[in-house]
Amino acid sequence: MQNQQCFSHWIDRSLPANVSLPSSLELEALAGDAGFRRYYRLNTQPSLIAVNSPPLKEKNLAYVNIALFLQGQGVRTPKIYAVNFEQGYLLLEDFGERLFQHQLSLENQSCLYDKAESTLLEIQNCSVDNSPAPDYDYQKLAEELALFEQWFVRELLGIRLSADEKATLDQLFAQLIDSALQQPQVLVHSDYHSRNLMLLEDDQIGVIDFQDAMRGPISYDLVSLLKDCYVHWPAARVEQRALSFKQRLEKEGALANVDDKQFMQWLDFMGLQRHIKVLGIFARLALRDNKRSYLEDIPLVVRYCLEAADSYQQSAEFSLWFKRAIVPLLAEQNWYNEHQDACP
Repeated sequence: MQNQQCFSHWIDRSLPANVSLPSSLELEALAGDAGFRRYYRLNTQPSLIAVNSPPLKEKNLAYVNIALFLQGQGVRTPKIYAVNFEQGYLLLEDFGERLFQHQLSLENQSCLYDKAESTLLEIQNCSVDNSPAPDYDYQKLAEELALFEQWFVRELLGIRLSADEKATLDQLFAQLIDSALQQPQVLVHSDYHSRNLMLLEDDQIGVIDFQDAMRGPISYDLVSLLKDCYVHWPAARVEQRALSFKQRLEKEGALANVDDKQFMQWLDFMGLQRHIKVLGIFARLALRDNKRSYLEDIPLVVRYCLEAADSYQQSAEFSLWFKRAIVPLLAEQNWYNEHQDACP
């Protein structure tokens, strides 16, 4: 209670001069994300968002630095009105309630994805040499993939890998990392999907949850968007949009001498790396942080993994192992239902 009072008092003292408070301050709790941040909408005019973001658990300095950098490059991120780094308090622009995921329909999806891809191009056009984002290097990619064995395989499913199984994973992981590092390196949001995009009042795209931005593979954010862990589109539509985006990259001079087959392999391998990592993250969120709802998102991620792994000889052994060792155990879980084709 005392912490909440300190938070409210800080908000009251930090309101910008052009923001009015018609009555006593009220904080409306909003749905959170995968992190430890807590969000509140304020009854100010205009409304603002207050964030209680534990400084020992969240990257508040990185959030501010990346936000200012992106804004300087013309990308729409929430304006920052006040920050208390010691307490982990932030006062932000309110982007409203039109979450990209909830606005999608079969009728408008083409238009909305055009907007999201245009915003992604703006992010990728940012000068990485001047950005505060670190490199998405071999060590970082390997650390992410290690989450799969630790949290998904061992902690969630109770499997202890044999030496041969470990070798199978290591071989695949090395190939996925090499594929990522072969690609042109650009500014990467690192979680660019339908729950981290907002449709603003002017129908443009606002970007949130960007504190993990890095300098990394050109296909990373694209596959995060097109093979979204929370929204599924048919594979043919994904490929069509991916190759259309590739043409936009080529037109802008960001990509050259890469044929469609190579680009799609980059995209699929990048997606496989990301989704293997996400299986570990979703298991960790469920087990460590008691966010059990993320278990419901695992079936789609499994489907993405197997679709990509089945498409290439380099990942065939991993696919066979996954179907033999993992899929039967998943079928026994009361939270698991095999993902079926569905769109918003």
